[in-house]
Amino acid sequence: MLQAALKAGTAERRAVFELFPRRLAGGRRYGVVGGVGRALDAIEAFRFDTEQLAVLEGVVDGPTLEWLAGYRFTGDVWGYAEGETFFPQSPLVVVEASFAEAVVLETVLLSIYNHDSAIATAASRMTMAAGERPCIEMGSRRTHEAAAVAAARAAYVAGFTATSNLAALARFGVPTTGTSAHSFTLLHDSEEQAFQAQIASLGKGTTLLVDTYDITEAVAKAVELAGPELGAVRIDSGDLGQLAHDVRRQLDELGATETKIIVTSDLDEYAIAGLAAAPVDGYGVGTQLVTGSGHPTAGFVYKLVAREGASGDLEPVAKKSAAKTSIGGRKYALRRRDRKDVADAEVIGIGTPAAGDHNDRPLLTQLVKGGEIVGREPLDAARDRHRASVEELPVIAHSLLKGDPAIPTLFQ
Repeated sequence: MLQAALKAGTAERRAVFELFPRRLAGGRRYGVVGGVGRALDAIEAFRFDTEQLAVLEGVVDGPTLEWLAGYRFTGDVWGYAEGETFFPQSPLVVVEASFAEAVVLETVLLSIYNHDSAIATAASRMTMAAGERPCIEMGSRRTHEAAAVAAARAAYVAGFTATSNLAALARFGVPTTGTSAHSFTLLHDSEEQAFQAQIASLGKGTTLLVDTYDITEAVAKAVELAGPELGAVRIDSGDLGQLAHDVRRQLDELGATETKIIVTSDLDEYAIAGLAAAPVDGYGVGTQLVTGSGHPTAGFVYKLVAREGASGDLEPVAKKSAAKTSIGGRKYALRRRDRKDVADAEVIGIGTPAAGDHNDRPLLTQLVKGGEIVGREPLDAARDRHRASVEELPVIAHSLLKGDPAIPTLFQ
């Protein structure tokens, strides 16, 4: 496309692309924006170096190679801030630049937003189901090594308290925690020796894995060795609800009333909700989180919605093919709220900002201005925004059942 547009003289036409979802994945009630910070880093670093240009020799022609060699994004980007909730047709990213500059960003933006938003949406449903109990991200072994780091970041935005992935700490400052695996217990001649070694190294406040052999015997031995100061025990198999009740009773009888119970084992939002009445103090979530709990992509698309016409003004353009239509014209969005500040609609203006009142929230913020990143923020700001955005949604948003979006999308 770039090569043909350069040859046709249309590559420098001003254009507006938008990244948006046609629908919510899996009949979910809302989605969560993830990956904004990573996308801004990607835009800033988007270059074609000597090695990459060498690969492209023979793929594209000389003028295109020359254009790519000098590529720098100089346009503007607006978008929903990270952690914000979204609904069908929400204009999550609006890119205004020349066609050439904007079109080459399509794949990198879709890749980041589709992955991170899928993880953030699943994580939000899990933390909602968990209530005040913490969720820990433990999915690195179930996905690509690079995706694991991004998943840990997205989960933290959506309310997870920590990750077992140390690279996420190094790159993004996500808090880390973890426990020993069954292999550590099996390494030693006895479970007692394994517990002794872990306590000697990490202290009595550590978390001991108690389901390698017999759980009842392991809990008794753990309390015998660490005393009531034992931090937590982890259960990774079996009927987690019943076992949690049994272990809680045993811990209390042994005087370890402050020792917490952490459960793991292929948990998703439904399993977490099912454990609400069990005496569980925290959840370690892996496979289901990093695969989007059955929906590993958010289904976003990146479409041209306006381009420079003969008059020099932007003209709406739209795709009209069956079942995959798009709505032409640059979009603006706000979250309409009622008198009690509860969200009741996603209002999208076409060509001009949507009209709102004193308590409605504009949703688009400028992220890039003239090629310069202006929308960076601390990860905790996105985390706080997510919490506030979910809290303003109507009660139906808390349902894990498939259904319509929590609020409708209206066009003005």
